[in-house]
Amino acid sequence: MEQAKTQITDEEAGAATVSPAVDAATAAASGQDTRSVATDIGAEAPPTPEAGPDSQAEQSATNAQEERLEDLLSENERLKTEVQQGQERALRAGAELDNMRKRAARDVENAHKYALERFVNELLPALDSMELGLSASQAATDLESLREGMRLTHDKLCACLDKFGLKAIDPVAEKFDPEWHEAVSMQEQQDVTSGQVVSVMQKGYALNGRLLRPAMVVVAK
Repeated sequence: MEQAKTQITDEEAGAATVSPAVDAATAAASGQDTRSVATDIGAEAPPTPEAGPDSQAEQSATNAQEERLEDLLSENERLKTEVQQGQERALRAGAELDNMRKRAARDVENAHKYALERFVNELLPALDSMELGLSASQAATDLESLREGMRLTHDKLCACLDKFGLKAIDPVAEKFDPEWHEAVSMQEQQDVTSGQVVSVMQKGYALNGRLLRPAMVVVAK
């Protein structure tokens, strides 16, 4: 019985499969429009699936990534240009700094070489006067005139030094000042206040208020 049922089922299935073709052949034989039959047959085919939301989202994501990549490439090119320009500016600044350093070194060197140019020019008249005095002393018979010539030379030299801010320190009869004076010895002196400078062994000098050499003095006890 089961075998018979199986055969019947297979026959039914085959009849169902052949049935559209038979219908089409029958319709053609009877003059019926085969397009309607084909339409009926096509109607039984499953519909083509359309693009769903997931596909649209993936396409949007792909487009966004491509736009982002283009933006990154453009930004990369811009940064490269800025870096190149910055390097060029740095090179120019370095060259200018090197030139300034060379000019400053040359100016300092010239200042060391020629800083005393004006001073020497002012000192030359005193040197000339001294040379004249030495020449005259070889045949001089009048010591007074020779002394006067030396005094004039000394005055010229002092005027030259004073013009450049050099001041002599000659503290005779002044109170001893350890900042400006150097005591060579101390002596007992009558009618002289203790700590007073009695005599000057060697004058001191100050340049524009700064001590160059203290005066060597004898101080009363």
